[in-house]
Parts: sequence; C-alpha cells; structure tokens
Amino acid sequence: MKLNLRVYFTICLLLPLGLSAQETVYAAGRQVKMETSAEEPSGPSLRSALDRLGKQHRISFAYNSRLIAGKSVPSSFSAGKRSLDAVLDEILPPLQLEYRRIDEALYVIRPMQLHEINIAVPVKGSVKDSEGNPLPGVTIQVKGTSIGTVSQPDGSFTLNAPDANVTLIFSFIGYDPQEIPLQGKTTVDVVMSASTSQLEQVVVVGYGTQRKRDLTGSIGSVRGEEITKQPVNTATQGIQGKVAGVQIISSGAPGSQPLVRVRGTGSMLAGAEPLYVVDGVLTNDIRNINTADIVSMDILKDASSAAIYGVRAANGVVIITTKSGRTGKMEVSYNMTAGFREVANLVKMANSTQYLDYLEDAAPNVTIPPYNVSTNWYDAILRKGFQQTHNVSLTGGSEKFLYYFNAGFLTDEGIVNTNKYDRFTIRSNNEYRIADNLKFVAQFSYMTAKTQYVDLAGIYTNTYRAAPVIPVQQNGKYGNTAAFGNVGNPVLTIDKNDDRLKENRLQGTAYLEYSPWKSIRLRSSMSVNQSFYNRRRYGYQFLNNESTFLVAGGNQQRTESTLTLVREQNQDWIWDNTATFRQRFGDHDLTVLAGYTAQQFTGEYLEGTRRNVPMSEDLWYLIAGDPNSSTNTSEGDKYTRASILARLNYAYKDKYLLTASFRNDASSRFPSENRNGYFPAVGVGWVLSREDFFSGQEIFDFLKLRGSWGRIGNDNIESNLYILTGNTGQLYFFGGQPTLGTSLSDIKDRNLKWETTEEYDIGLEFTTLKQRLTGEINYYNKQTIDALVGVRIPGLLGDPDNEYITNAGSFTNKGWEFTLQWKDKISDELDYTFGGNLTFNKNEVTGLNQGQPLFRGGVGQQGNISQTASGHPIGSFYIFDAQGVFVNQAEIDAYVNKDGERIQPDARPGDLRYRDADGDGAITNADKIFAGSYQPKFYYGINAGVNYKNVDFSLDFYGNAGNHIYNGKKAFRYEITDNVEAAYADNRWKADRPSSTDPRILAANMPASTYFMESGSFFRLNNITLGYALPKDLLERINMQQVRIYLTSQNLFTVKQFSGFSPEMISSNPRSNGFISTQNSASPLEAGIELNPYPTTRTYAVGLNVTF
Repeated sequence: MKLNLRVYFTICLLLPLGLSAQETVYAAGRQVKMETSAEEPSGPSLRSALDRLGKQHRISFAYNSRLIAGKSVPSSFSAGKRSLDAVLDEILPPLQLEYRRIDEALYVIRPMQLHEINIAVPVKGSVKDSEGNPLPGVTIQVKGTSIGTVSQPDGSFTLNAPDANVTLIFSFIGYDPQEIPLQGKTTVDVVMSASTSQLEQVVVVGYGTQRKRDLTGSIGSVRGEEITKQPVNTATQGIQGKVAGVQIISSGAPGSQPLVRVRGTGSMLAGAEPLYVVDGVLTNDIRNINTADIVSMDILKDASSAAIYGVRAANGVVIITTKSGRTGKMEVSYNMTAGFREVANLVKMANSTQYLDYLEDAAPNVTIPPYNVSTNWYDAILRKGFQQTHNVSLTGGSEKFLYYFNAGFLTDEGIVNTNKYDRFTIRSNNEYRIADNLKFVAQFSYMTAKTQYVDLAGIYTNTYRAAPVIPVQQNGKYGNTAAFGNVGNPVLTIDKNDDRLKENRLQGTAYLEYSPWKSIRLRSSMSVNQSFYNRRRYGYQFLNNESTFLVAGGNQQRTESTLTLVREQNQDWIWDNTATFRQRFGDHDLTVLAGYTAQQFTGEYLEGTRRNVPMSEDLWYLIAGDPNSSTNTSEGDKYTRASILARLNYAYKDKYLLTASFRNDASSRFPSENRNGYFPAVGVGWVLSREDFFSGQEIFDFLKLRGSWGRIGNDNIESNLYILTGNTGQLYFFGGQPTLGTSLSDIKDRNLKWETTEEYDIGLEFTTLKQRLTGEINYYNKQTIDALVGVRIPGLLGDPDNEYITNAGSFTNKGWEFTLQWKDKISDELDYTFGGNLTFNKNEVTGLNQGQPLFRGGVGQQGNISQTASGHPIGSFYIFDAQGVFVNQAEIDAYVNKDGERIQPDARPGDLRYRDADGDGAITNADKIFAGSYQPKFYYGINAGVNYKNVDFSLDFYGNAGNHIYNGKKAFRYEITDNVEAAYADNRWKADRPSSTDPRILAANMPASTYFMESGSFFRLNNITLGYALPKDLLERINMQQVRIYLTSQNLFTVKQFSGFSPEMISSNPRSNGFISTQNSASPLEAGIELNPYPTTRTYAVGLNVTF
C-alpha cells in the first residue's frame, strides 16, 4: 500500500525503538524476565497472528522483525468477532509490546515503555449459566483498563491481569453483568444469571434484532423454557396469559391450534389470526412446530413494530426463533413427558328419574321404553386420554460449523373415544462459516402427523340430547334412541364412522450472509413451506332394524357405505434480500435496513366420493365403489406478492431513540389498480433515566417514554374475489329454440382493496427498586378502515340470500395494557418471582355498509343471534331480553300496555316474559336488544415462581371478564323427548312448584333471548409445576450436565359462572369440504355461541430433562 509522508516519518521515528528491544528488561531496579505463562502453552507465532489480523481487518502492521522474532501467542488464542484493539490488548502486553494506531489502516508495534511494564498475573476460569451450561462469548474485562478477553466455546477463559487485586467485569447480552474482585485469586469460576431487568435482552424484530431497551414499539417476549415447562402441544397455548394484549383461546381437541387475538379482533372477514414467522418462514399454521425447538417467541403488537411486514401484519406478528448450534463438544439432551388428560368440566344431565318427571309435563303421552336404565351418555363417549412427548436433541460445533438437531414424537389421545393425534417432527439447523465474513445457514423442519377425528357436531349434539332411559348397548346391539322419537345413538355414530387425516409439512430456510465490511451485512434468503394433506372418511353401512338395534325404527341408518377421499397440497416460497448497515459514530448509533421480498403460493384441492365401498380397509379406494354414485370437486388457489422495505434505527447517547420504517406491497389478490399498498411507520423513545436531571434520584433504575404510529394492511382473503365468474348450462331461447349459454353466477366488486389499519401507541417502561421490579404501561388506538364484509345482493340484481365481498366497514380497538414483574434473589440458594399482566380492550364498529347491519349465528329454529352494527362490538348478541317467568296467570294479565291490552296475550303460566324494549305495547322483532358480546372487556395473567437450592416451583393463572356466551346447546331443540340439564329439571316451573327463573318447558320455537345467555368470565389455574434437579456434585460423579424431574398439571381448576363445558370455545374439526389448511378459521361475526365445542381438558403429567 502507498504511505503518505506523515505516515512515513512516523514509522522512521518509531521503528528504531525496536532495535533496543531485549528479552530481559529492567523495571523498578529489578530484573524481570517476561515470558508466556507456563500454564499457557506456546501457540502460533506472533508474526503469523499479526498477518491473520491484518487480513481480517484489512490493515497493515509496521514493526522491526527482530522485535517479534521468537515470540508467540497462547495456543488458546482466538480472535473471534472481537475488535482489533481488544485482541491486541490481550496478546501484546504479556510480550512486553504495545501498539500505536497511525491511521485507519496502519498500526505500529513497538516495545512497551518502561513505566508501563508490570508483572502480568495469569488468571483463568470458566463462565456458565444458572443451569451449568458453558457460556461462550462472554466479555471479561479488567475494570478501568482496555485489557480483556472473551470466554471460549467451553466457557473457559484466560487473562493476563496487571496485578492480583484488580476487578474483573463479566458481561453478556441477556445476562446481568458481574464484577468480581480478584483479591489475590488466580482462578475465577462465574455463574451468570439471566438479566433481571430484561432490558439487555435481545428481541427479534422484523428482519433483525434489537435490545429491549432500544425499542420504540410494543413487543412482548416469551422464552422457550417458559413454554416447555407446560404439557402443551402447540407454542401459542404455552404463552396463554404471559403477554399483555395477547388473548389465547384454547381447545381440548388433539392437534388443534388455539385462536390468537392480538389487541382485539382485527377483521370481520379477512381473518383475525396473526402472522407467524418461523426462522424467516411466513405461515398461518404452527402446529408443526415442536415446542422443544423454540428459543423465544416475540409478539409484535403495535403497528410501528409490525409495519415492516406490511399487508400481512394487521393482526400482529408472532416471530418464533428456534434453537441453533454452539461451539463446543456435542451436547445430547433427552426430554420427555407422560401423563393423561380428562374432561375438566361436564354438564350434568338429568338422570332417568328427573327426565321422566320432565316428560310428564313436556310429553305426557309418550310411551316409556321398558329398559329400566339411567344412561350417562357422556360416560359412554368420554375417556381418559394418554399423552406423551419424547425429544432427543444434539447440539455442538466449532468455529467453522454449528449444528442443532432434534427429533420429537408426540402422542395425544383425545378424551372422546377413538379421537387421537400422533406427530413426529425433525428439525435441523446448521451454520457454516465459509470465511470470517461469509456464512451459510440452513434451517429446516419436517412433520408427519396422523389424526383420528370424530364427528363432533353430531356426537356432542346427540350426547347432550339423548334420553337416559335408553341403554347404550345390550347383547351386542345398540339402544335405538331414534326409535323413541329422540336423537341418534352417539356411540353408534362413533363406531360407524372412520375419519382419518394424514399431514406432511416441510419448512425450510437457507440464506447466505456476507459482510464486505464490518458495518455492512448482506443477506439473501430462500424459504419454502410445503404441506400435504390426505383425508379419508368412511361411513359404514347399517340399517335401522334389529340387525343393528335392540328395536327397529327411527331414522338413524345408512343404507349404503360411503367413502370420501381428499387430497390437498400447498407450496409457499419466499425470497428475501436484505442489506443492513450498522455503525456507531461517537454518541450516535445508526442502523439502516433495506430489502426486497417476493412470494408465491400455489394450492390444489381434490375431493371424490363413492358409495357401496367394501368395509375392508384394504379396499378403501374410490375405484372399489359404485361408479354411478361418483361425485367429485376440486379447488385451486394461486397468488403472489412483491415487496420493498426499509427501516432506520437511530440512537443518540442511548437516550433519544428513533425508528422509521416503510414497506410497499403488491398483491395479486386485488385488481391491478389496487394492488399496491404503502405502509409507513415511525416510533420515538426517550430514556429519561439517562438525563442529567435524573442522576440524583434513587427511584427508577430505568425509565423510558415512547410513542409510535404505523399503518398496516390485511389481504387474507380468497384470491380472485374481484373477478366475475359464470355458470355453464344456462338455457336461452331465441326464436322459440333453446340455446345453451353461460350466466353470471354472482356479483363482484371490481374496486376491491385490502383492509388498512392505523394505530397509535404510547408506552412507559421502567425498572425500580434495584432492578427487582419491572413494569410497562401501554395505551393503543387501532382504527381499521375499508374492512372487508359480505353485503347482501339486492333482490333486483340477483339472489338476496347471496353476498358479495366489498370494502364497506370500519371499526376500532382501543385499550390499555399493564405489566408488572418482581424478581428478587434472597440468597445464593433462594430466589423468587411474581408478576402479572392486565389488558383492557374495547372493540366498536364505527361504520358498516351504509348503516346496514350484518346478521349471523343461527341456532336451531331461533334464527340469527349475532349482529354486527355500528356503535357495538363485532359479533354482538342481538336477542330478546327475557325478564324472568310468568309465575301465574295474574302476572300475565298484569303485563299490559298503555291501552290495557296484554303484551304477551298467548303466554301461559311458566312462559318467559320478554321486555317490550321499544314500548309499542307488543313483542316484535323491534324489541330485540344488543345484550353483550363474546369479546371480554379485560383479560389477565398471573405468574409466580420460586427456586430453592435444586427445587423449582411455579404457578400460572389466566382469566378474562366482561364477556358473554350464548348457550346454544340448551337452546338447540328439535324433539320434545330431548334430555335436559339436571339443574333445569329440578328448578323448572311446575304448577305445584312455580319458578320465577326457569320456564316450564324448553321448546324448539322459543325465540333467542337473554335466558340462554351466560357470563363468560373465568379465572383458571393454568399450570402448576414442581421440579427437582440433581445437585452438581452428583452430576459430576455420573458425568452428566443436568437431570431434572418434575410434576406438572394443566388447567387444574377453573372458577366460572358458565354452565357449559368451558368459557373457551373453538372449532375442532377440519371443514367438511374445501381446503383443510383453513380448518381453524373461525368467523368473528358469530363467535361466542356454544353449540358443539370440544371440552376443555385437565392434564396431569410427569417430566424428565436429561443433558449429557
């Protein structure tokens, strides 16, 4: 390289100093021989080490060759990713050398000045986490100096300290820093604890990471170990109650995915689920993710944080980071749980005595079967289900190659007979360091799963309504409930249907990352998400005669066997290209991200059915059935997206923070004139605790005020909804002659565009009481416009029962979030934690289809129950207001209008009394009221934990309040012989026992009213865990790193008012037709109606964690 004149003269002046360099020098009147410690074997020569450093950092060293001749660095030396100055500060002082920086590209090596020479004190030791795992990359620095090093892959370190009384500072991201005075010691073993304040923790944001203290948006984080301590099968179930602003609605069905709502219901039609990002793979379904593979889950709640994902971020973003390898010898872990599940709460139905008493009033002329039984139909269909998980993982690597591999198996028997879910997963995450500035990362996972379904809609309905006077089976034949004028036998429904689903999922990400300079990182990533579904439904033939039943009759039969086969395959690929610049200029910290992404999804669905297929499983193919009965259908979907994105993060003195981002999305799901969406966001933060005027106070250790604004979108709808389609086969007559033609099948909106959400967020974060108490307060205001809704087609234009999709709605979600967490360490053997979070949310429709409401949610003959209208929450109950029961005729006669006429002239004693809400003197549809919503006014989570020596104990609670549930199964009545709940049988109105609360009979034609509406509030002990870890001295004797055994229970008890199975409800079966992959899509317009839910379950399990 060319040297300028100033550099040339500098070298000429400094190099002669090297001519007097000797291996023996004099200091303070003593002869001191300086050499590498005997405990540090000689490694590479100093010359070769300097050559490598020069190439790595693109600089030159100037030195006298005789000065460094024969000198070497310790064999354990590794530059790693440390700064050049830190490396030189480690290797030169023990050799009595020092350096001087001339300019950006030139360093001069010279002898250490005599007044700077000290006797180096070699210090060694190790750094581990609280579980005994080595921590590589921990920075160890001599306090007040630039002398330092980092821990090696096995956690060990060596350091030459100036003297034996200095203080060493140990620091590592995500852990509390420690200061250790040497006090003459030369061996130091340190155990680092996870950061108490959590401010130093790194959270994953879109296309990057940030320290939590630097965030200007609202992001909630949950560590993987908080999820795996629970006997849950899906990641989202494990974060229930752990993050403010995130509502989790679980189901007891094996293989189901909980519903997740981030800051309220985010859409009426376009899906309200968040976007999931798993190691860069964007997906809507994470049932294939093994919880044992998860390092962390970061939930981007506000628009400014999520806007970097643009059109897919309207409902929040959940980023899942999986485990990766680490340098060091291979670590083998085995984790397992085994236990059983049972129904957490059952509805108590009337026994035979209560039922017969009820029939005397409801159907006095019915002939009672002579079986003399009292059947508990729930006992007949339910069981205790066995549950087990097993995971084996391998972790390790070197400086060039890191690997993580895990294989996991799960068995989950449902509480309904024959219902079962089996899953096998594999994950392999590998990182190859091709060069110091170039790496290749490959991450992939594979899942294969089998689900044995049951017909929940038919089974639960029939079990609830089945008459207890009919036996399940006798002498190998089924009790014929249908012949009694009742519903079908639910046990026969299970036995005579076989419904199996096989899934195969492959997800993978591969990226190349290159850093041409220290401040720039270029990454190109390709992600693939493939899914394959094979579903087979076989219905056995059976007749309603005595070959099947104890008695003939009824309508429960299948005269021909049926076989339906479903095949679905989907492929989604994403190509991401990003460039990141990060540099600190004095007090200024700047990070700039820019990128381009492209995505394509293709999906195919095919379904075929034939009848009279033989009952042998070996012949369950369509070709084996009657070809004249063949039916088939198919669907397809394909869409693409292209996006550009950018983000800027700026911090001044770690005190003033700024984040600005922008994304432009183009989606093929909309017409060309509306395909592009622009999603900007900005956030600012002010760390008040770093201001000078805060330096004297002792209340807050950290205090930050932040605010943000952002715009995000939602295009989660079917493709091509704006394209007109036609039906063939339409006959037209010309000149009296029929001509085959095509007719339009429906009306489409050619101006269709995506939903847009703008959100304002203000937050306050703090730590106090010596970082023992951490808190956060947030206020948010989300406004969604151009909401997609289904609008009835005017009768003049077509079928008024059909709808077309258009942008005709708007609504808001406003709320407060509060989080507090206390952590304290009483001694080295005892620490504890206690905390919780609370969220208030108000959802309100602000505009809808020119004021026309949306009606949904029918139950039996009661018609629509839910209505979405301006001024009310989405999916509110719109029903009659029942105000008790007419105890006698006098009360009926007294209930009159202003003209003295009876308001309910046809009522009888024991009937429900309905409020004349509009005051017109009669009960009409105009008297229906908005009676509440399924959306809670607030929800919360509470956690507590204690660790004493080797024992750990934790509790997690979850609940919500202010919402309502419509007890649809109680209202859903077809036959007068249907069974009733025991409480109603005992408390209903009777002539000799008048009741003012429960009517005389429950009839099919009863209107929807508040009588069937109940409180959905509940408080639940979500998880309790007690664990014991073997002591470290014992582990060392048996050559193991960790052995922990624990007992755990999920959903141990629930305090609730709801009389049904559970205040949490979710659809449990895939759709009977159409794409299986959309099975968990639940409509917010008709939620909160309990009709056929899968009961919530209680789990008891024992677990084992072993690490070699």
